[in-house]
Amino acid sequence: THGAISVMSSETYTKPFRPLLPGITFIEFNKKSDLPLITERTAAVILETVQAESGLIAPKDDYLKHLVNRCRQTGTLLILDEIQCAFGRTGHLWAFEQFGVVPDILLLAKALGGGMPLGAFVASHEHMQRLATNPALSHITTFGGHPVNCAAALASFQVLTSEHLIEDTQQKAKRFLELLPHAQIKEIRHCGLWFALDLGSSKKVKRVVNLAIEAGLLVDWFLFNDQSLRLAPPLIISMEEIAVACHKIHQILDQI
Repeated sequence: THGAISVMSSETYTKPFRPLLPGITFIEFNKKSDLPLITERTAAVILETVQAESGLIAPKDDYLKHLVNRCRQTGTLLILDEIQCAFGRTGHLWAFEQFGVVPDILLLAKALGGGMPLGAFVASHEHMQRLATNPALSHITTFGGHPVNCAAALASFQVLTSEHLIEDTQQKAKRFLELLPHAQIKEIRHCGLWFALDLGSSKKVKRVVNLAIEAGLLVDWFLFNDQSLRLAPPLIISMEEIAVACHKIHQILDQI
């Protein structure tokens, strides 16, 4: 939507839609010196708990706690986007749990629907009531809460929480980290079963993506980091499959 695109910082994606909503300021992730830019006139701060498309950038040095404190001081809402990092991807049901903070509003989608299209806006009753009027019916959606999609989401959630998939994530991530290192990989960033392999070159990333398809592997890149390769294996992956995947990745890296 026009509102959502207005809070993107990338000119590549926002320029075609200008003019955008006014009064939007951008702060740098993990930069505590930017926090004073949040004032009593700031309605909300919106950010990903772990930055996905930038190449897996996690908050460090209690950044999120300092951010929450600043928002409390100024009466600003904190909105966390966990559309990519929720539902066990980082080793916790919600990514924010590991950083000792709780948002005012949580945004969910993707894994929420278990393969079906579904998103959610999660907030306290108090916050939701403020959205119910002025004007009435201004925040509803025609297709929201579709019963088939919600049934798929519930079934997916039950599997996720009953089959120890989240609990096993860190052990599986450790196995990846043991097997992944290669001379072509300059850095490995990860958060749970979510990896960014820095290859130092966009050409190398594209080459690996194409070769991986031929080898039967689905890998991905990042919108705002063309030098890193994304690995986001399903949480149900087995230790044997991890070994096979890493072996194939090494064979591919040997060719570039």
